[in-house]
Amino acid sequence: MKKIKKEDINQEVFDLYDEYAHNRIDRRKFMEKLSIYAVGGLTMSNLLSCVMPNYNEIQISNDDSRLSTEFITYNSEKGGGEIKGLLSRPAKVKKKLPGIIVVHENRGLNPHIQDVGRRAALPGFISLAPDALTPLGGYPGNDDDGRTMQRKRDKKEMLEDFIAAFEYLKNHPNCDGNVGVVGFCFGGWISNMMAVRLPDLKAAVPFYGRQPDEELVPKIQTPLLVQLGELDKRVNEGWPAFEEALKKNDKKYEAFIYPNANHGFHNDTTGRYDKEMAQLAWKRTIDFFKKNLK
Repeated sequence: MKKIKKEDINQEVFDLYDEYAHNRIDRRKFMEKLSIYAVGGLTMSNLLSCVMPNYNEIQISNDDSRLSTEFITYNSEKGGGEIKGLLSRPAKVKKKLPGIIVVHENRGLNPHIQDVGRRAALPGFISLAPDALTPLGGYPGNDDDGRTMQRKRDKKEMLEDFIAAFEYLKNHPNCDGNVGVVGFCFGGWISNMMAVRLPDLKAAVPFYGRQPDEELVPKIQTPLLVQLGELDKRVNEGWPAFEEALKKNDKKYEAFIYPNANHGFHNDTTGRYDKEMAQLAWKRTIDFFKKNLK
């Protein structure tokens, strides 16, 4: 099958996938609407291959010799109980390291987010990427079922799972107690809410995540690095009010809106990926953690 470039795809296709990925339309309706754009040299297979995730696109494998990586469990008393997570750190570093919680999207701990967890550890951090689907059996092996499963969990309980992950990592024998968080989509909202809930959280990097209510902003004590895609109208509609509240309350933050980038632009397993913008955003993320955690 001929490789289709992102530039060959109408922006409305990516907007349609965003509706589907965020449960605004079901798969039948998604396929029905997608078929409208299968014209000319574009087939349904072309379109699906461009927007749906391809988990062969992994940057760092689970057995990479540069890292010590293992699945652990920790207790989330106020959330889902025993939660599974991927713990990663540089293999040859013996000293205690600052920690990073990596929060998945609305589909559980899929291969991409596991990969991001390993990427976060490689520059000299200990990272923990929890799976909020653990109480339901864990990430099921595909994103469609993962989204369905995650809808069955209460998002406030899932927030407690990631707060418990923070406490676990902060007190881990290989962590120096300085912990930040990075999250994507649903994980971006979790990152914002952890900043609200945890005064000793050292840094938060929400990628295209929903913003907390304005009345919660005064509680934020954490430096924020807000990462947004210019074409992400759904999430960006809440940004002006959030930024105004951050300024009003004299909160420490940086924000970047990446030109011509979609929601999910950092995810290199789908057609929404923007390599240049994603690499820049990730460099800023790691630099931000180095500044605030080390």
